[in-house]
Amino acid sequence: MANSKRTLFLKRRLRVRNKLRKSNVGKLRLSVHRSNKNISVQVIDDVNGVTLASASSLEKSIAGSGLNNAEVAAKVGAAIAERAKKAGVEECYFDRGGFLFHGKVKALADAAREGGLKF
Repeated sequence: MANSKRTLFLKRRLRVRNKLRKSNVGKLRLSVHRSNKNISVQVIDDVNGVTLASASSLEKSIAGSGLNNAEVAAKVGAAIAERAKKAGVEECYFDRGGFLFHGKVKALADAAREGGLKF
């Protein structure tokens, strides 16, 4: 019996996250969630269980009319870099979850790197 898309996604997410956790013990995590319409990102301290900064395309300051998804994702990436710097975060690791590093996720990562985050 063939695996469903959801099952494959969940397996990929666990595989990626577990590999990252092993190699980045004690670092902060930049976690990305993407849907068909929106994208959100958080800087998470897993040791204390605290979210230090977050940004989403649902925010009125970021979302704009007439923009495509990659442009909005780039705005979210710039916003998270700015907010992370205010929170004192300069370095973290990029947790893409089960999403492929392509399109919106790549645009977000590139904008966050340009904003000054190191990962």
